[in-house]
Amino acid sequence: MKKLLGCILLLSILCSIGFGQKIKASFSPAVLDEFFTGKVIAYLSKENKSPKSGRVGFEYFPCFSIFVKNIAPNQTIVFDDNAVSYPARLSDIERGEYYLQIVWDRNLGGRSIAESPGNLFNAAQSIRITKDRNTVFNVVATKLVPAPDVFKETEFVKEFKAPSKLLSQFINKPMTVDAAIILPKEYYTDPERKFPVLLEVSGYGGDYRAYSGDLNPASPIDSIPVIKVFLDGNCSLGHSVYANSENNGPWGDALTTEFIPLLEKTFRCNGARLLTGHSSGGWTVLWLQTQYPNVFDACWSSAPDPVDFRRFQQINLYEDNNMFYKKDSSITLVATVAGVIPWASTKVIYQMEEVVYRGEQMHSFNAAFSKRGTNGMPQSICNSATGVIDNAVATQWKKYDISLYLRSNWENIRSGLDGKIRVSIGTRDNFLLTGAVKMLEKEMKQLNAAFQFAYYPGDHFTVFTALYEKEGDQFLAEKYREWLMLLKEKTEMNNTIDAAL
Repeated sequence: MKKLLGCILLLSILCSIGFGQKIKASFSPAVLDEFFTGKVIAYLSKENKSPKSGRVGFEYFPCFSIFVKNIAPNQTIVFDDNAVSYPARLSDIERGEYYLQIVWDRNLGGRSIAESPGNLFNAAQSIRITKDRNTVFNVVATKLVPAPDVFKETEFVKEFKAPSKLLSQFINKPMTVDAAIILPKEYYTDPERKFPVLLEVSGYGGDYRAYSGDLNPASPIDSIPVIKVFLDGNCSLGHSVYANSENNGPWGDALTTEFIPLLEKTFRCNGARLLTGHSSGGWTVLWLQTQYPNVFDACWSSAPDPVDFRRFQQINLYEDNNMFYKKDSSITLVATVAGVIPWASTKVIYQMEEVVYRGEQMHSFNAAFSKRGTNGMPQSICNSATGVIDNAVATQWKKYDISLYLRSNWENIRSGLDGKIRVSIGTRDNFLLTGAVKMLEKEMKQLNAAFQFAYYPGDHFTVFTALYEKEGDQFLAEKYREWLMLLKEKTEMNNTIDAAL
């Protein structure tokens, strides 16, 4: 009987392997005439006619990935039930009509796999998945994601690429820190004048190339003309958040020791450096201000990513055991409508990102905060199948917990930071970020820190009203005027010393 049961089990396994649903893929030598090694991702959707453009974790669609090595042009690879999959094995996904695209990820530096220049893909192909598991779908990649258009400079907008030895040595290829420079109109009407610099860091997914061809000068802060520097933070693993990282490289040091000195040699800067950013950009500028307090003179952080890891959206990374479920077994959310109505769950976004393995939001956190794993990829804060938090990784993340850093080091860093920081956010943030800001405010009040915190009606997107922007700009303008007064006092003191000598 045991032998019979064993034979039945073996037969069922062989049947599932032999007759499971399959997708065969290859690429044309017209788009790549060399061997390919790397990840290949299949995107399917019943609604989206360009399935690879779907927002991972915020839109739910079947996706599959496999790793292949030394695949020649026209050589076929197979997606079957052994592929890394979401939401189920290929043979088990819902039947029906799908649009299908397959992307061969060469990982040449672009953030989004679907849009990384140099990646291979096919025009969306319509397929019908039925109960017939013998059906095989053949897909040939005949397209190449093009390089971005050449940045179109205008009178007020310039592209700026600062070569970085630090990042080049880390990644082992030439690297630059890139930005759009937006000049004020006074840059030309007052050609001897120097200006303060406002560094603005975009949120996740922003791109400095959005300023290509823009004809508008930089808007003033309050009434103060500034040179605006728009940084996007994109790297192959997501948003660098300009933090020194074991996976992304020394982005913070590259910005402060390579980019800024070259910027100030190239443009008429007066030495004042102000920071602002929203969302991931909001976290970035708060991180830069706290880590480099003598480099930057003031920071307005808008709706930052989690600033206290005891409230990482809905999760306490130091006490909770699971990223997917709360202690009462309810699902943990990563995004909402108006801070209330469920939109996306941590479970779905992590499981989809296990397939679309780099460049997306949650893996972007892993890349910035985790150590590098033995497989060369960032260690994950949780198990993608179960959601169980890896306590060792959570311990690694502590050095990027801004609230913890401030609480632990306040007496040593107070003189360089006090009064320099403003944090503002909507009361109904879509990504549940308000709670962490409130925790940071409570901690800073206990330390008698002169930080500003402000809360406004609205969510992550609607909060940015004219009043919201005006009051943020007024803070930066006030800090700049304080900087001017200090500069005047230092100059007068130096003149007095020189006269005495």
